[in-house]
Amino acid sequence: MLRKLAGREEYMVNDPISDVLTKVKNAYSAKHKSLLVSSSKMIIAILEVMEKEGYIKGFEELEMEGKNVLRINLRYTNDNGGYILGIRRISKPGRRIYVGKDQLPKVLDGFGTAIISTPKGILSDKEARKLGQGGEVICFIW
Repeated sequence: MLRKLAGREEYMVNDPISDVLTKVKNAYSAKHKSLLVSSSKMIIAILEVMEKEGYIKGFEELEMEGKNVLRINLRYTNDNGGYILGIRRISKPGRRIYVGKDQLPKVLDGFGTAIISTPKGILSDKEARKLGQGGEVICFIW
């Protein structure tokens, strides 16, 4: 099924979080400065964690053709290297992955970040460890 977003036709997706993560990874590979994605509360919370951890510059919510979209501004190093080398979706709609507070994953021995959905909200693995919260492992970023 096709829909229009910002003047472009796009396919409807079953997993919007995975779609956003893939678009961010591809935009870094193509050296784009920013990209547009569909908006939801969950995606906004994930982007807030990514911004806090320094993977993106920021994002803003826009309205285009009556729909809310997010413009994500990507962050690069001085030599045009991206701050994201890889993203991997862990918990998927067909297979949810939950961990307790003692089993929180460390990505690349702490050099990467795991994004966790906890009862206290969407947190990085470091914040979840500090608050003693387990939850659903959304993705790994390194």
